Amino acid sequence: MRPKRTNATSKEKVYIYGKHALMEALLSKPQVIRKVFLAHDAGDKELQALLHEHAIPTVPLAASKGKELVGRDATHQGVIAIMDPSALLIPFDDFLKTLNPAKNPAVAILGEIHDPHNVGAIIRSAAAFGLSAVLIPERHQAGVTGVVVKTSAGMAFRVPLVSIGNVNNTLKVLKEKGFWTYGLAMSGTTALGDEKFDVPAAFVIGNEGAGIREKTLEACDVALSIPMHPRTESLNAAVSAAVVFYEWSRKHPEHLFS
Repeated sequence: MRPKRTNATSKEKVYIYGKHALMEALLSKPQVIRKVFLAHDAGDKELQALLHEHAIPTVPLAASKGKELVGRDATHQGVIAIMDPSALLIPFDDFLKTLNPAKNPAVAILGEIHDPHNVGAIIRSAAAFGLSAVLIPERHQAGVTGVVVKTSAGMAFRVPLVSIGNVNNTLKVLKEKGFWTYGLAMSGTTALGDEKFDVPAAFVIGNEGAGIREKTLEACDVALSIPMHPRTESLNAAVSAAVVFYEWSRKHPEHLFS
């Protein structure tokens, strides 16, 4: 039986952990934090000041409680927060109002990425290379979890995360806004280095195993491939995304400093 996937726009609470992740949240999106569990030696002055400024309740964190909340292997540093992921995600229609196609922006669209580590890594790369947003489907897709936030190195609070419905419908809307749509595919007929990226771009990153759905790839304007040594069959989904984002950013350095 196929495992149930997290609904990216669900109201359920999730946990984020580690000082860096919490600091990024408090500095960028404090409204997503509901409560913080702190070990007695984990609350430095800057962290305490931000918690007080935003009136976020804190409770003591016992060692056994940390393992119970986020698992034995999670490195939480004595800092665990309850986050409402629905407060982090932006509705697609609201995001469209902020877009300025004249600036040649780029967005990433997740196409059934199931590993939260890959989701977090893609978000981190999108932030690093100046993309305007990461678009996350509501279904058949790993949602925003503590692992996603941790893997993103806090960038989940910096780059806009946008909730979308059907990927193909989203591509249609973006095309109407002047975007050129790209599906990352091993069998893509256009090599990454040959593309000019001289119009707004939307990059679809497909499932780790199956890749992009056939109908979605057909809906894209370009099937984009990454040239590589023949001894290597493919790259990890998050690595492929990072390579493509970097190549796009080389042709749009203005987005690295905006």
